[in-house]
Amino acid sequence: MDDAFWLRYLRAHADPRTRTIHAAGTIVATLVGTTAIATRDPRLFAAALVCGYGPAWYSHAFIEHNKPETFSAPLRSLASDYRMCWQLLTGTLDAELRRAGVGAPSTA
Repeated sequence: MDDAFWLRYLRAHADPRTRTIHAAGTIVATLVGTTAIATRDPRLFAAALVCGYGPAWYSHAFIEHNKPETFSAPLRSLASDYRMCWQLLTGTLDAELRRAGVGAPSTA
């Protein structure tokens, strides 16, 4: 993954509330999306998109007051979202946030 993009992505998610909302949306969207694939239900796939992007875009509009990276780089943004979620859940995100110049520690 492009390190410059990753650091920019983290700066766009500076508020711990945004990161928590993203992680929750990513987890729910993954579960619903996996179910959609297993059951071949396109309605569940649509629901997975709403579960993932809805909360994320809400947090950018009303917490971060910035534009989601999804609009400029959808695949890199999706990969970064999973990376951020994983690091948040495993307690390894704080060092990356410091590297990106984001001072607030992560919360989960």
